[in-house]
Amino acid sequence: MDAEPPLYPEAGAAGPQDEGDQLRVPDGPEALLDELVGAYPNYNEEEEERRYYRRKRLCVLKNVLAASAGGALTYGVYLGLLQMQLILHYDETYREVKYGNMGLLDIDSKVLMGINITPIAALLYTPVLIRFFGTKWMMFLAVGIYALFVSTNYWERYYTLVPSAVALGMAIVPLWASMGNYVTRMAQKYYEYTHYKEQDEQGPRQRPPRGSHVPYLVVFQAIFYCFFHLSFAFAQLPMVYFLNHYLYDLNHTLAKVQSCGTNSQGILIGFNKTVLQTLPRSRNLIVVESVLMAAAFLAMLLVLGLCGAAYRPTEEIDLRSVGWGNIFQLPFKHVRDFRLRHLVPFFVYSGFEVLFACTGLALGYGVCSLGLEQLAYLLVAYSLAASAASILGLLGLWLPRSVPLVAGAGLHLLLTLGLFFWAPVPKVMQHSWVLYMVIALWGVGSALNKTGLSTLLGTLYEDKERQDFIFTIYHWWQAVAIFFVYLSTGLPMKAKLAVLMVTLVAATASYLWMEQKLRRGLAPRQPRIPRPQHKVRGYRYLEEDNSDESDAEQRGAEGGGDGAEEDGAPPAGARPGPEPEGPCRRPCPYEQALGGDGPEER
Repeated sequence: MDAEPPLYPEAGAAGPQDEGDQLRVPDGPEALLDELVGAYPNYNEEEEERRYYRRKRLCVLKNVLAASAGGALTYGVYLGLLQMQLILHYDETYREVKYGNMGLLDIDSKVLMGINITPIAALLYTPVLIRFFGTKWMMFLAVGIYALFVSTNYWERYYTLVPSAVALGMAIVPLWASMGNYVTRMAQKYYEYTHYKEQDEQGPRQRPPRGSHVPYLVVFQAIFYCFFHLSFAFAQLPMVYFLNHYLYDLNHTLAKVQSCGTNSQGILIGFNKTVLQTLPRSRNLIVVESVLMAAAFLAMLLVLGLCGAAYRPTEEIDLRSVGWGNIFQLPFKHVRDFRLRHLVPFFVYSGFEVLFACTGLALGYGVCSLGLEQLAYLLVAYSLAASAASILGLLGLWLPRSVPLVAGAGLHLLLTLGLFFWAPVPKVMQHSWVLYMVIALWGVGSALNKTGLSTLLGTLYEDKERQDFIFTIYHWWQAVAIFFVYLSTGLPMKAKLAVLMVTLVAATASYLWMEQKLRRGLAPRQPRIPRPQHKVRGYRYLEEDNSDESDAEQRGAEGGGDGAEEDGAPPAGARPGPEPEGPCRRPCPYEQALGGDGPEER
């Protein structure tokens, strides 16, 4: 009787095979290994690569939206809380009943002083902080300081409000400089993830062609400022849903106001000292402040959880490898670039016009004639118009880059000329539609100004992956302008308008002169950032890549020249004498243990 065949064939047993068996993986130990680590039979490498980079692009879009929403929430909470507290503290009945002789007006003046004066020193520490913490963590830290300022308003005392105001003033320039650098870097990464095939052909060391990431930069800056300008509307929610129910009407608050608009001097001369019909309950104030605190905490979570890193860990260059002194000096060395010098008047005007919209236009023209209850609606009109007009920044995709910037400046110039000859009558509502139209058009000009400047900076310095120095200079000059506006609050309105007009004309002329120089082919002078001199070996350090290096420096390094600079001093770490052939570095302890001599051995 024949033996039954085994239920499972023996491994490696030879036997007759049909045509289907010839396609199978041979039996034996190799079969199990191939099943575990072998290639998937239906694997499509090109399709998987396409899906991978599509996910990368979606992550970049998520980063831009999260950073934009976080910045808008942060600025909206700050403005809304500051506006509500200043109105409450202005009412003399509220001060006497709630705080007695604590000197609340003096505390408010110290708070405003800390917010407006502290950023003057930001040029000294902002680049160091951004390089030390990294772009994303600097954003998170600055948003946390804004949240700290909100939290101190639960207990309004000198020792809580003033130190938090000073800390907030120190965080203003680092926050917006890191935000600008972050959005610009996301545009560069989106281009890399979209044209990954071209970069594979060009090689990892080849930079993309000039102007390649500009379309993505235009779109991302339009998205960012669309969210940012919505922060002014978000800041009015405490006024609309809470404080407006306690305010007197215009017949009471404007009873002693004699002149408005171009005939006014200072801020609301003759405005009534009591603006609250009834005092809000402390419990209601705590609820409002808790909502604002929750929004600030949400902004922190958006930046922390949804914003990805701007650079890979190996691209982050440590301060010790570049040098603390070099990081400190480089913002000043960037001023040697004639492009930045020509844009300084526009930076200053950018700070002037925002504060003029919130104080001179909204208070000197709006509240002075329509009453305090219309302040929130005026700023909402400004916010919505500016947010919608930020989409006009997309015109830079088809028009020359100077068109949006000059168009915004021209619109502001026409409005300033009209305001120079207009003095609305107090307590007369017939001209309210004119005020709303003027402030909405001012918002359109502000949007064109902000999107145009940020896009222009990203375009001019597109050969640098890191633009933290550039945006630090931009926002520092804005802070300087806001400081001068803070000092000049008592000037007549005509003097303010004259300063605004002169600055605008000078900024436009200086910018057009810069464009003319660039068309003539005049090469700008850029500072050389020293190459990192790494003393240790670890995941943070790369010997080949230098994300601070510009195109000119890279060509100079490859060709043995000096690049586009200019400083006259040799690069950090350069030594006299002939250079040894091949890469030279000391072998790490692991290589010494193996008996090797580092790269020279290979």
